[in-house]
Amino acid sequence: MFKISIQPEEIEKMPLGSFPGKIQVIDKVGFEFLKAVAYLRTQKIIGFDTETRPVFAPGQHHNHVALLQLSGPRKAYLFRVGRLGMPKLLCNVMANPHILKVGAAVHDDVRGLQYYQKFKEQGYVDLQKIAYEWGIRDKSVKKLAANILGVKISKSQQLSNWEAEELSPAQQMYAATDAWVCREMYLTLLQQEKHPLTPEQLNPPQPQQPAQPKAEGKKAAKEAAAPAEEKEVLTPSQKRRRRRKKAKAAAAAAAAADSAAKVQAAAPAEAPAAAEDKPTPKHRRRHRKPKQAQEAPQDNG
Repeated sequence: MFKISIQPEEIEKMPLGSFPGKIQVIDKVGFEFLKAVAYLRTQKIIGFDTETRPVFAPGQHHNHVALLQLSGPRKAYLFRVGRLGMPKLLCNVMANPHILKVGAAVHDDVRGLQYYQKFKEQGYVDLQKIAYEWGIRDKSVKKLAANILGVKISKSQQLSNWEAEELSPAQQMYAATDAWVCREMYLTLLQQEKHPLTPEQLNPPQPQQPAQPKAEGKKAAKEAAAPAEEKEVLTPSQKRRRRRKKAKAAAAAAAAADSAAKVQAAAPAEAPAAAEDKPTPKHRRRHRKPKQAQEAPQDNG
């Protein structure tokens, strides 16, 4: 029986696994290409994988498949499809239902190859879709290889340039191993008794978070939403426009603050002058008293 899932620290203790046979790079249709196709047509089960040049900067166009890897037990062929495309003879191998092509996430790989030439998706085995039948929940090739074969697969070349003029020996070994190890895992699984995962094992319950007060719950919801905003990818021109808008807003705010400060500084100087010119109620009463004293004698006469 295999483990449901294997941990990274367990993988690090395992021996390194690598392809033990001959690696052949094919970059044009010729004699070596025909020899490769002839060999692959004799195989009932071959390992299958593809490689694509990675994209690092936002806004760059998506690259197409650069390399197709097909491996038997002792020979691995690396077809540089970015240069030679998908010739008919190679498409016939990929569409042959009697040659099993074993890989991981094979539908995505096939779809990438069909950019060059359409062919039927027949005779494929996806390890990610069948591993659960043997009680394995892991999906990545690295974890599957560690769980099934007990070896560590190096991924150091995964993000290298697969459209380089020449593939380095490290790239060739990485590419050949990724295809070969899928074949070896499938053959090993076929020799073992199946112990399918239960629905609960396939989808284990997630640990529940402790209940929070209402106010804290709103705050947590805002914090949870924040990373989605932070992950927004902007092009260089969008970043420049955003910086200009921020600079204009800051300048406008500074000008408004400066204007308000000038108004506040001028207001106290005008207030005392207005207060001195305006007579108080007490002064008004003093002015009215003499007038009443002059009117009184006229009433007696």
